[in-house]
Amino acid sequence: MHDDPFVKILMEQGVKVIRGEPMKRHTTWRIGGPADYFVEPDSVDALRASVCAARDHGLPITVIGRGSNTLVLDGGIRGLVIKLHDAFASCEVREDECAVYAMAGRSYVALANLAIRHGLSGLEFATGIPGSVGGAVMMNAGAYGRETCEVLAWAEVMDETGAIARLSNEDLRFGYRYSVLKDRFGIVTWAKFQLKPGDRDEMRRVVREWSQRRIATQPLSFPNCGSVFRNPEGTHAARLIEEAGLKGLRRGQAMISDKHANFIINLGNASASDVLWLIRHAQAVVRERFGIALETEVRVLGEPLLGGADDGIAAD
Repeated sequence: MHDDPFVKILMEQGVKVIRGEPMKRHTTWRIGGPADYFVEPDSVDALRASVCAARDHGLPITVIGRGSNTLVLDGGIRGLVIKLHDAFASCEVREDECAVYAMAGRSYVALANLAIRHGLSGLEFATGIPGSVGGAVMMNAGAYGRETCEVLAWAEVMDETGAIARLSNEDLRFGYRYSVLKDRFGIVTWAKFQLKPGDRDEMRRVVREWSQRRIATQPLSFPNCGSVFRNPEGTHAARLIEEAGLKGLRRGQAMISDKHANFIINLGNASASDVLWLIRHAQAVVRERFGIALETEVRVLGEPLLGGADDGIAAD
């Protein structure tokens, strides 16, 4: 392994590199082929070293967090995958500012619960989002009618040279499930959330009600990525898929959930091509039946297996 110049330069800087790491170990769908190179930085300096080494060696960079809302194709990911997770998850509560600060790998759920314990309100919606702070900022994650942009003050973002800039809420140009980071390279390192004083008991009551509703209506006992499709204006994707008769439809080990039709679950050993077939089929049937184009919320990464069922085809 030391003969590989990319691995060697990072190991010399104290960054552990894994070759051929199966990405199904790092997505909530438990699906995905291998990454050429895989690192989990434990500091901003380690992240910078990884980014700069990849740039110097001409390797593409893919950044993931906690692996929700992500489908990695069966052929895996070329270049370097950087995972920002528990080793990159420091946070700080400043009650005098009514604010919480968190690194990108922090669980969004854990950050929201921390804010509630300190009597700070505004992040309760995040208790229903099983992703990372960095991912939430990048895609303006939301739930229960609230969005990340409503509470984000700023995010510090690293570019491809390793330089870090602080981007304001306005700089990030938020939209529905969108920030400018979806269109250009940038890795969130830290973020500040501006909150307000709240009643702990009332916040816990609301979160408990939401949790009970999720358990009752979502297939949480199976690996999944969360909602697969965006809700079209004026209706719900789940309702359209159910009315199209697609609830419970299987392809291999993947299935459109019979509990919530906007979830595709992994019954045990589903492939990305299984999931993509179900996505495309649902889109085609809903378009034919209702004249509505379903757009995915899922981030599709990597390459198909050569000659596989998904070779050369991407989800809408």
